Formats: sequence, structure tokens, C-alpha cells
Amino acid sequence: MKFFINEADQVVNEGIEGLLTNPKLTRLDNFPEVRVVLRKDWDKSKVAIISGGGSGHEPTHAGFVGKGMLTAAVCGDIFASPSVDAVLSAIIATAGDKGCLLVIKNYTGDRLNFGLAAEQAREMGYKVETIIVGDDIALGEDTEQRGLAGTLFVHKSAGYLSEKGKSLEEILELVKRVAQNSYSIGLSLEEGQKFQGKEESRLDESEAELGLGIHGEPGVEKIAVAKADELMETAVEKLQEYTSGDEYALILNNLGSVTPVEMNVLLNSFSKTSMAENIKLLVGPGSFMTSLNMKGFSISVVQLDEEISEALLATCDPASWFISEFGKASSINSPELPETLPFESSENASTKKLLKEIAEELIDMKDEINALDEKVGDGDAGSTFASAGKNVLEVIDRLPYAKNWELFISIGRIFSREIGGSSGVLFSLLFTRAGNALKENDDLGKALLSGLDKMKDYGGAKQGERTMIDALQPAFEAIANGESMEKVKSAARKGANATKEITNTKFGRSSYLSEDSLKNVPDPGAEVVARVFEKLAAIK
Repeated sequence: MKFFINEADQVVNEGIEGLLTNPKLTRLDNFPEVRVVLRKDWDKSKVAIISGGGSGHEPTHAGFVGKGMLTAAVCGDIFASPSVDAVLSAIIATAGDKGCLLVIKNYTGDRLNFGLAAEQAREMGYKVETIIVGDDIALGEDTEQRGLAGTLFVHKSAGYLSEKGKSLEEILELVKRVAQNSYSIGLSLEEGQKFQGKEESRLDESEAELGLGIHGEPGVEKIAVAKADELMETAVEKLQEYTSGDEYALILNNLGSVTPVEMNVLLNSFSKTSMAENIKLLVGPGSFMTSLNMKGFSISVVQLDEEISEALLATCDPASWFISEFGKASSINSPELPETLPFESSENASTKKLLKEIAEELIDMKDEINALDEKVGDGDAGSTFASAGKNVLEVIDRLPYAKNWELFISIGRIFSREIGGSSGVLFSLLFTRAGNALKENDDLGKALLSGLDKMKDYGGAKQGERTMIDALQPAFEAIANGESMEKVKSAARKGANATKEITNTKFGRSSYLSEDSLKNVPDPGAEVVARVFEKLAAIK
């Protein structure tokens, strides 16, 4: 397993140092023996809100320090509670006459260390209250429930009331209600990996875990890997055993390494569940309380009332918290785009024959060009040009052959709408510009060169850089000079063959390859161009 770290035993310290580039945050100066991140602007005039625990859950806890959320966060080692002295230091550094609230996730180490620090602070005369959050429903009501991402509802509610200047008693009253009505469950495909060698997984490729914590402990049960909709439904069904209210806020939390697009898929999956109709506010999807790089997600809900809704929606400084109203996917009328074939069909038998045979040639050369492209690209150049040929043949009887400028613009539209990859766009630019130039001046050679200039403007390549331009430019110049089709064909072939010797280029996939890989192999696009002109020269 590879990581972006320097030394494994310095990950937590250096991670905090990175976070402290935020000018609104600071730390106690006995760092790193004591890791306390706190608001730089704190003046002890309000109730301090303190939380913390083991590291490895970022952005929890220090990522939520800021106006409107936490006053301070106490950070332990990876998955290890901070020391009693560290928690006590945070209390002394932030608590004023109004006191402080410790938000504690329900894990033994956190309960003990934060609890003892609270007792010691009280003996010193500080006004301290604690709230223990156990929102995990996986273990059932008869078992001590762990603290998961639902803890963030408590952080936000407490920070909101503190910022309003409310008393410790008023804050405690609200957060008790929040904690008692918060529920979470997690589901994972892979465990998180600590900053060391690859750890043996307890899951095979067909297994997932439901009801797991955030410290690498196994889930309550192993379930079969399934589609996102099914996995989300399984998690929601467990959560619904505990929810009976009308309105909830939801946190859709990335436990570490789920990609953003997968998180959006999971949100879509949630929107299909029966619980979605009760969700009014959405936090996420995003990473809020992680377990290193665990491939999993958790869902947390809290029952809403007017005060809790107001607290969650209130603005705050930490960028890690973002919330919005939850609604159904919607759409607006799509604008009408120009038709792919904007002109009336018209006849010119010889032009139609030329186009038909070129299209067939593009299809016939598919396998050879793909094989060539496998040596210097991703092996699909032949398929791309064959697709162009097929799409042209599908509309071969509907094209405007009487006017070349209309035909060129139509071909440009086909390449733009129907052909994938950069080649489709580049040829669309070429044919569209050439068509517009022909409309103004019926000079085919100049029009083609004008189209080529447009291709080069957007594509960035020029002649001599191992692209199809190496065959197009000499061929178009020959046409502009009034040369015969035989000489045009020869110019294109010479240009394509020259790409065999170009081994240093900045464009296309060839730019990633070594000189030895490129030598004596023509550019596939240039080879296609040369073969098209050879076909044109052969048509009688």
C-alpha cells in the first residue's frame, strides 16, 4: 500500500501542521506532545465547545474547529484517544466564566480520558459539562452504541448556540436532544489501511461489511457485495428500525476512499428509498468522519425540530461542513440545438460516389489501424474512423451533394455529434471551417487549409509533431497549388511515412512513449489520411 507521507510516525503531526496554514486556526505551543487545535480568535467570552479523539478520521475533529462549530479539538494518535493532560490543556486554554462542553464519542478510551480531564478541571474550578454520543445502531439497543458521524450534528448544534451566547445549561439541553435522536450505520467494501505495509483483508471480493465502526473493527455482519441500490437499501432498512419521526437531516459520509462519483451514485440510491421522503436537509455527500482510506460509507440522521434545523443551517467557518435542502432531481427544458443535417438533400452522383467509397474504406481499414494504434496509442483509432464511416453511410442518401460548402458543414456536424474522441472534434472543426470558407469563396484548396488552421488552433499541434496534420497539410497544399490527385496522394503518403521517424512529440498518447516504441511506426491518424487520399486517387 502506497501513501503520500514522509514518516509514518509523523503523519498526525504533519497533517495538523498542514491544517494550521488556515490563518483562523492555531495550536498550543507544547505541540506535538499535546495536540490541541483551536480558534485563533477565541476570547473565552462564550461557552467553549471541545471535542476530539483518535486521528485517522479527518476532517474530524480538527477540521471542524471554527466559528459556529468547535472551539478546540484534541487529537490523539491514529485510532487512539488523546491523553488526559491534552484534554485538560484544551479545557484550561478555552474555558472562561461560561464554562465548556466536552463532546465525547462513545468509545472507552475517549470516555475515560475526557471524563477524567473533566473531573480534574472541575476540581480546579472550571465549569464543565459532558455529552456522550452513541449514534451507531448496528449493535442493537442492548449494547453500548459507538459514536459515529452523527456526532457532527452535536458539534454543529452546540457551536451554533455557543456563538449566540447561550448558557452551558441551554446548550446541554439542546445537544442531549440531538444526541438522543441521532442514528448512524456504516457499510464497507474494504477496510482502511494504516500507514504501513499492506494488511491482510478479512473480506474477499464477494463480501461487504454492514454495521462497522471507524477504528478497523469488524462489522456486525458480512453481506454479499451487490449493486449500490441494494446496498443502500440494506443500510436504510436497518436505520428505519430506529426512526419514526416525520423530518430528518441526513449526513452521507465517505468513510475514506469512495470516489466522488460513487458518492453521488449512493446519494441517488438513497433518494430511491422510502426514507428519502422524510429527509429535509442534506449534509454531503462528502468526507466528514473517515476511517483512513476505508472503502465505505455511513448514513447518519437526526430528527428535526425548528431549533435543530436552525442550528444545522446556520453559517459557520469550517469548510468541512456543508449543508443544503434535500430535494428530488429536477430538469428544465433543454435548448434546441441545430439539426445534424441542416440542409435539404441534393444530388451530385460523382460526389456521392466518392463519399460512399471513402466511408467504406474507413470501415475496411478498422482492424489494421487498431493494430497500429495498439503500438503507439490506446488501440481504438481504427474503431473511431470506422464509426465515422458507418455514420456517414447511415445518412448517405440525405446529404446535400450539389453544394460542397453545405456537404462539408454537414460532415462536420456528423463528426461533432456522432464520433467519439478528439479525432471527431478535430475533423468537425476542419470540415465546418472549410465549409464556411467555401461558402464565401469556392476555392477548395484554400478552404481546406483554412479548416486545417482551425484544427491546429484548437488541437495545438502543427506539422512535424507526429499527428494526422503531417499528412493533411502537404495534401491540402498540393490541392491548393492545383496539383493532380496522384501528386496529392503522394504528398499525403510522404507526410504519413515521415511520422515513422518522429520520436519526440508533445501531442497525443505518443508523447508518453519512448523513442524506441515510436521509431518506424507511423502515426495512425496520418496513416488513415494517406489511405483516404490513395482511395480518392484510385476512384474512377
